[in-house]
Amino acid sequence: MFSCSRLRSALLLAATCLFIPAVADFAEQVTTCDWFPLNIHRLSCEHGVINVQQSLYGRSSAALCAEGKSPEELANLQCARQGTVDHIKTRCNGKMTCEMIMEDFRTPDPCAGIAKYLQTNFTCLPAITVLACESSEADLYCDLGDVILVYGADYGRRDRTTCSYRRAPAEIENTECFHPTDLVAKRCDGKTSCKIPASNEIFGDPCEGTYKYLEVAYTCIQPGTNLSNGM
Repeated sequence: MFSCSRLRSALLLAATCLFIPAVADFAEQVTTCDWFPLNIHRLSCEHGVINVQQSLYGRSSAALCAEGKSPEELANLQCARQGTVDHIKTRCNGKMTCEMIMEDFRTPDPCAGIAKYLQTNFTCLPAITVLACESSEADLYCDLGDVILVYGADYGRRDRTTCSYRRAPAEIENTECFHPTDLVAKRCDGKTSCKIPASNEIFGDPCEGTYKYLEVAYTCIQPGTNLSNGM
């Protein structure tokens, strides 16, 4: 069902081509207490890519993240920030790892004076992953009879090592350049093969002066399969 994707480019191109074995269909759960300004909420799949199911920033349990807190700080168990799950899906779906700082969720405050936490349930989906450096082209394809289903795509930069060969330090120092996009899914879903340039002309420029790359996670399914990417 899976085939390893090829990347072609006239320029230097870094490519990741990965076959992921089937992953058990159960949710993992990560809880991060909002105690310190720079607390990191980290989701990770050892095999496969992230598919967020549920997420809560606030408080629905008196027992979680309760150490050292007063009864008043634990009193509201109906505290939930709106839009949390959508934010995390946008940032994390289709990636093998994803990190967010708690500061991203504090405004607006869903319940002032209450000790809050961020809790996310997610599964890890089998996937083929493709990486294409800026000004090159990603090539997605499936075996004859199957079609593409894109789990997620991101155009930007999240580290200093990917697509860094012969780049100036200033071009790779911004590792907070996130630009999740559904454009790849719109162009490629349902096709046997699909080529898409990793370029500002296609995706816009999320961080001017930074050398970017396109990451795509997808799978191959039978045409007509009643399956949504859930993202």
